[in-house]
Amino acid sequence: MKSRLIHFSLTFTISVFIFFSSTSFLFSQENPPQTAKEKIASVKATADKISAKASNFQWSTESFLTTSGTVLLILLIALIAYLLIGFAYRRFNKVITKEDVIRESDRTLRMRTLSQLGYWLGTVGLIVGTLYMILKECGIDVAPILAGMGILGLAFGFGGQYLIRDIITGIFILFEDQYHINHVVKLNDVAGLVEKITLRVTVLRDLQGRVIFVPNGEIKTVINYTKEWSRALFSIGVAYKENVDHVMEVIKELGAEIRKDKYFGKLILKDMEMLGVDSFDDSQVTIKFMMRTIPIKQWEITREFNRRLKNKFDELGIEIPFPHRTLYWGTGEDNNSMKKYFEDQTHGGKQA
Repeated sequence: MKSRLIHFSLTFTISVFIFFSSTSFLFSQENPPQTAKEKIASVKATADKISAKASNFQWSTESFLTTSGTVLLILLIALIAYLLIGFAYRRFNKVITKEDVIRESDRTLRMRTLSQLGYWLGTVGLIVGTLYMILKECGIDVAPILAGMGILGLAFGFGGQYLIRDIITGIFILFEDQYHINHVVKLNDVAGLVEKITLRVTVLRDLQGRVIFVPNGEIKTVINYTKEWSRALFSIGVAYKENVDHVMEVIKELGAEIRKDKYFGKLILKDMEMLGVDSFDDSQVTIKFMMRTIPIKQWEITREFNRRLKNKFDELGIEIPFPHRTLYWGTGEDNNSMKKYFEDQTHGGKQA
């Protein structure tokens, strides 16, 4: 039906053109008179030109339909490839993730990090390849575009050098195995849980739920709190009147008790290590000790042990000091100089 409409339109256009051409030939006063054979030849030549243009138009229509079909096929294949990449990424993470473990191993976290990076690179490569194939199918030469992008890159070279620096630093972060997804790290002055790593940026989330984007090229210092294992470090202060040997024995007993706990015992890798008396402060004696835990569980162990230690100290009457100051007036009951001073102050006030 569509081809018939096109043919009818072309035929109508040719007829109208022949009619007005014949009329102009008959009633023209500016051109010299032509013979009948010359007029017929001129009309025939004009008709041939119009027919040639109509053929070109029909070929362009067929070419447009063919190109559109090819582009749609490319987009369909790209969509299927994107879905397959996503399915493979999710399936891989599901296979390597174990639900019955308290904390995933460092190897598993590394594999998850690399799989996420592979998913990101695969998606970017798929988009770039799809655009290249579409432009090529449409007859657009990609080489001049790439050359123009190169010139544009030189024009924005100052900003491009930061991008290159971010990518190179991201490669070294992954190659040197500095941190992975689900590691708790401090990058420069910001800290949080690593949620995402790409070649350009590292994404953190802190305790307040804020998402922090750190360009890899800006990272100067990396502190990883959860690399292979973690450590719970304690500094407990007690009053000067307490027997520190007795206090350390109480702490060791609590350490052995929590080590045998059904849940918390699984989080502790080694027995408590007592370091001893660490310092003498203004109002307390500081005792330091530590426990090695599985990664990211040191804070949970710290909170639970502090709770048990506070209850135990209260039960045994061991004083946990707090900042305060005690004032002693004089050195004894027979401090006559202080009494005389207050009497003078009192009598002086009455006389005034």
